[in-house]
Order: sequence, then structure tokens, then C-alpha cells
Amino acid sequence: MKEDAPFLLAPPPRTVPVTEVDDREAALLERIRRLEKINAALMDRVERSTDVHGNAYSLFQTAIDLELQVRSRTEELTAVLRRLEQSNEELRRAKDEAEQANLYKTRFLAAAGHDLLQPLNAARLTVSALQEVQEGAEGVRLSDRVDRALQTIEELLKTLLDISKLDAGVTKPDLKTVALGEMLDGLASDFTPIVAQKGLSFRTVPSRAFVRTDPLLLRRILQNLISNAVRYTPKGGVVVGARRFGRDGVRIVVADSGIGIPATEHEAIFEEFHRGAAPAGDGSAGLGLGLAIVKRMVQALGHKLEFRSIEGRGTVFSVTVPAADPLTTPTPAARERAALKTFGVADAKVLVVENDEAVRAATAHLLSRWSCRVWSARSLSDVVSFAPTGPVPDLILADYHLDNGETGLDAISHVRKHFLRQIPAVIVTANASEDVARRSRTMGCEILQKPVKPAELRALMAHLLG
Repeated sequence: MKEDAPFLLAPPPRTVPVTEVDDREAALLERIRRLEKINAALMDRVERSTDVHGNAYSLFQTAIDLELQVRSRTEELTAVLRRLEQSNEELRRAKDEAEQANLYKTRFLAAAGHDLLQPLNAARLTVSALQEVQEGAEGVRLSDRVDRALQTIEELLKTLLDISKLDAGVTKPDLKTVALGEMLDGLASDFTPIVAQKGLSFRTVPSRAFVRTDPLLLRRILQNLISNAVRYTPKGGVVVGARRFGRDGVRIVVADSGIGIPATEHEAIFEEFHRGAAPAGDGSAGLGLGLAIVKRMVQALGHKLEFRSIEGRGTVFSVTVPAADPLTTPTPAARERAALKTFGVADAKVLVVENDEAVRAATAHLLSRWSCRVWSARSLSDVVSFAPTGPVPDLILADYHLDNGETGLDAISHVRKHFLRQIPAVIVTANASEDVARRSRTMGCEILQKPVKPAELRALMAHLLG
């Protein structure tokens, strides 16, 4: 009994109340709930962080792709710029070559114009002399036919050369104040007999207007417009007049009652070698260059060209020119016309200076037919030899371009100095440059363009000798 005493003496086990167990369980559950909440928050943060890193990685990849695209585009643009620079360099070289070729063409035209017109000039002078010695009707008819053929060739060559020079910018307008009425009177004198042969009427309306223009170019423009109007007018007539246009302009009008221009050809009429349908029975065949050169001349002058036309009823061309203040002194054209009252050149002593043998012989023969006394020279040395032994010339006819760089002006200057007289002189040339004209005017010389028209030469000689 004594051995079992400790067991018997141990305190009885403690019994935990139910409420305490519930509280502990509730506390554990609360801790678990809080831990789950904390875990959910952590997981959400982890997921968000993962998304952010994923987005950053995507942006990084996108940036790399864009950089690669930018680099690729930059390389392409650089290559394009290099090709563009190369193309610009090629265009610049092509432009330089074109300008150089244009310069060569201009020089060639000046030389070719002289060379082409020289034999034509000799032929025209020879035919003119031939016409004067013809007695039979057949000889007259044949010589007239040759003269007309040569005239057509002359017009074609001169027009082609004029167009080329205008395109090349060689022809520079010499603007002056021009009495328009005098120019229209001159055109009336030129065209009235030509138009009468076709049975048409031709009238110019008197004008007291003054304009600022190049008189030679404007006259060529109006001549071409009138010739064109006459060619395409089978009946009726042509009227040329001028009227004020606005405050500072004068509009010159060439109107005809011809066949008109179809609407489909309104643009084509200014193209080279474009010819309209000639009226039935009209044997004249234009070259198709008249309106082409009119357009270029108008552009060179800065004037304005317009037209209106009704097919079957006629056409009206107009050129608008700047107005100018009236001149207070007579124009050179008026003074020249007042002096051209006689055509007597008989017994005149004429010195002809020409390096082309055919032209020199033809000129001498023509002058002899006019009862002139003629001395000929081909160079400056010939002129030097002539001066001490020859008579004092009444007139000098000299070609501008002689051999070895010599000019007709050199010959004229030597003769004048030798005889101590201002002998009247005419420079005959195919060179229409302003430099030649200026140098000739400075020496008081007249100018005739090749091919020389015999009637024009005779009239000028009569004027200078009178």
C-alpha cells in the first residue's frame, strides 16, 4: 500500500472548459483568415509585378524593333539621297553640255547663215541682171520662175535661221519709240499690190499711236500675220488697225474674212511646219513657219498675242504692245522715205569690196547694168592698192566678213582716210548681230542684209547718192 501511495497522492487531471477551446479555435481561424488575406495580397502584388516586368520586356522588344526599322529606313533614305545627288550631278552635267551645245549651235548658225546666204545672194543678183537682158517672152518667164524659186529658198532659210536664233536667245530686241501710223502706211504700200492680184481688198486704219517695241521685229510680226491672212482669204479682204487698250497699251489687229481656223487646230497653228488647208484654187503653199516665228518674236518682245476665229467666217489676230509718248522729231523711217524720191544711180562711181568671187562678179555686173562705174576689191590689200590710183568713189559697197579676220569697215575706214572724205558706204552682211549693227552705225554706214534685193539696193544707193 505504501508503494502505491505516490500515485494515490497525484492531483487529478485538469479539465479544459469548452469555451476556452472555442476561443482558441476562433483565434486560429482568425489568424488563418488573416494569413490567407496577406497571402492573397502578396500573390496579387507578385502577379502585378510580373505583369509590369512582362510589359517592360515587351516595350523593350518593341523599342529594339523600332530602332531596327529606323536604322533600316535611314539606310534606305541615305541610299536614295546618294542616288538623288548622283542624278542631280548627272543633270547638271547634262545641262552644262546642253548649254555648251547651244553655244556651238549659235556659232554654227552665224557661220552657216553667212555661208548659206552667200551663194543665194550671188544667185539673186545674177538672176536680176539676167532678167534685164531678156528680150523674148520665154526667157522672161523662165528667169521669173528661177527668181521666185530663189525667193522661196531665201524665205525658208532666213525663217529657219531666225527661229533658231530666237530659240537660242541670240536675237535681242532693240526697243525704241515707234510711230505706229508710219509702220502701217509702209505695210499698206507693200501689200496693196500683192493683195490686189488676188482680187481682195486691203485697208489699214490710220493711227497716231506711238508704241515701245523693236520696229524690225514688230514689222516682221505684222508682215507674217498679214501674209497668213491673205493666203487663207479667198474672197473679201484684210483690215489692219490699232486702238488703245487699257491705260498703257495699244492693240494692233489683223482681221480677215477668210476660211477661219477649226477649233481642233487652235493650238497646232503655232507649231513649226503646220499648214492649214489652203482655199480651193489657191496655188500658194506656205511653209508653215509664219505663226511659229510670230509666237517666238512676240515672246522675245514681251508682247501679248491673241486670236479668235470662226470657221468659214474669218480670223482676227491681235498683238498688244506697250504705249509710248509721242516723238517730237521725225523718225528715221520718215526721213528716209522723204529722201527716197529718185532712183538715179547712173554714172555713180562704186567701189565693191567682196571676198566671194561669185558675189563680187554678180554685184559688179548688176551695177554695170544700172550704168554705174564699178571698181572691185576682194581684200584690204586690194583696197590699199586701189586708193592711190583709183578715183574718189561716190559710194562703197563692202561685205562685212572678209578673209583673214578683216572686215568691210576696215576697208571703208582706209578709203575715207586716204581721200579725206566721209564717203557714203553700205555694209552688206548676213550677220544680224547687234555688235555689227552698232559698229556700222558708229562709222555712219548703212546696212543691208544678205541676200540683197536688187530693188532695195538701188533705192538705198539713190538715197545715199542723192
